[in-house]
Amino acid sequence: MEPILSLSFSMHSNKGVYALLLGSGVSRSAGILTGWEIVLDLVRLVASLKSADCEPDPAAWYAKTFGKAPDYAELLGELAGSGSERSGLLRSYFEPTAAEREQGTKIPTEAHKAIAELVARGYVRVILTTNFDHLLEEALDAVGVRPTVIRTPDAVEGAVPLIHSNCTVVKLHGDYLDIRIKNTPEELAVYDPRINALLDRVFDEFGLVVCGWSAEWDKALWSALTRCKSRRFCTYWTVRSEPKDAAKRLIEFRGAQVIPTVGADAFFRQIRENVFGLESFGRPHPLSAKVAVANLERYIADDRHKILLHKLIAEETERVYERISGPDVPGRGTVPDAEKIPLRASYYETVLDTLLQLVIHGCYWGEKQHETLWTTAIERLANVDSGGEIYNDWIEMRRYPAMLLMYGGGIAALASSRLETLVGLLTRAHVTENEKELPMAVELCCSEVMKPDVGKTLPGKATRRTPVSEHVRDQLRPNIKGLVPREDQYDRLFDRFEYIVALVYADHSERAGWGYRVPVGRFVWKDRDYGRHVTAETGEEIVKLGAEWPLLKAGLFGGSLERLLEVKRGLDVYVARLPSR
Repeated sequence: MEPILSLSFSMHSNKGVYALLLGSGVSRSAGILTGWEIVLDLVRLVASLKSADCEPDPAAWYAKTFGKAPDYAELLGELAGSGSERSGLLRSYFEPTAAEREQGTKIPTEAHKAIAELVARGYVRVILTTNFDHLLEEALDAVGVRPTVIRTPDAVEGAVPLIHSNCTVVKLHGDYLDIRIKNTPEELAVYDPRINALLDRVFDEFGLVVCGWSAEWDKALWSALTRCKSRRFCTYWTVRSEPKDAAKRLIEFRGAQVIPTVGADAFFRQIRENVFGLESFGRPHPLSAKVAVANLERYIADDRHKILLHKLIAEETERVYERISGPDVPGRGTVPDAEKIPLRASYYETVLDTLLQLVIHGCYWGEKQHETLWTTAIERLANVDSGGEIYNDWIEMRRYPAMLLMYGGGIAALASSRLETLVGLLTRAHVTENEKELPMAVELCCSEVMKPDVGKTLPGKATRRTPVSEHVRDQLRPNIKGLVPREDQYDRLFDRFEYIVALVYADHSERAGWGYRVPVGRFVWKDRDYGRHVTAETGEEIVKLGAEWPLLKAGLFGGSLERLLEVKRGLDVYVARLPSR
């Protein structure tokens, strides 16, 4: 998964966990000079007063002339006698004139604005910066955020604790209005113990996003990062080009994920769009999933509520249908790629949440007379229009919500031995494809909805052998945990369900003249890795029970043992011929 997507998902699901470390690169597009660039410019002013030429190395000229390295405070003292004169001199570097403001310089950049919006919505609470300017504070003020700003070591002692502050901005090197700001290599080599203690807390307790900081000059900050040995959360480090040695060593030490970017503005704009996009997917429906499931269980238990039960499922199904067929689906009309595919999957998963829980609990507790409720809901979503999509990955993926319903309902029915319900989901519900009606098990298996290369773009699935199957397994687990609490039991049910789906798929493909084509689920490699698994167990059950095998009695394979055995032999041969990876 692309690191920027990983960060977006992490920030969205862990509000306030990531602190930002911002360097001069964040203010670069605003036309703000770095602290050292200001020192060199002040040296040039001193040289001009002495009618001297300090180029090409102003710092070396100053050291040779005055016998010491240039010092920010001393330079200001030499150039401006009073406090007001010093303030006026500094303001010219950081505060825009009317003309500069009109040109868009020395004002908050896209990066500052995006950061402020992330802070306003609670996604960022701690910001460390080496910058002297007030652009971040201005951007925060524009969105109504009044941060706690720590400019000096003294301010650490009186500051609101990080966990109780909506936003804390730590200006590690000071503020341009304070002549004590840190600029020279000597000043940047050591921090006050109070600042160090604060940094130790931040680097231990928060994830970190580094942007616009080279790590070359700030030795004290470099040391603070290397002091922290814990890794509670990830570190993400943006780069515009190959990082230099100091940054490389920190990236390696922190195990940081590197995010290539064209600049801070583009990076934070993308983060804001991704996180807010995920947020919009997750806005809760007025009928919460828990209330909906409680109503469902009450309605199922009393046949007098059958109309209310039907309305509950039908209305929620239509709500989902409108969302997955509407214009808000991420990436609609664009080329599917590693950024858009996970966003679309996440959108579908969020929109489906309540209906998925209703179908899972309905298939677990419902009786035969309720079967059409679940099959009708799945058929409705499975037959959603492609919306004019021209790319196969999007066309296939439109059935992802229906697939989750079939898997969730089927596993729940298997867990509660509602085998007629299971058979109904797999064979009596249909999808229309090329004017033909096909069983759910054929069109809603993993390989028909998402190809493996598509599945590898999903979070954490890049190296999985069966990425789509693994992702569906992980997505369904929280919804079924209350019904199947044991992890090993859930895994066995999931694999058994996928093996049954493969049998039904093989049965249909053979009868349709396709030859054996079956979806490859987790059960394939688990059989190979662990020996005895669902394939062997199911085979032993069939041999032992014959025509009394419960799924045959429930109507699978038309109740024909001969047909089942023929399909199973063909499936086992097909699976045995698959490559090991």
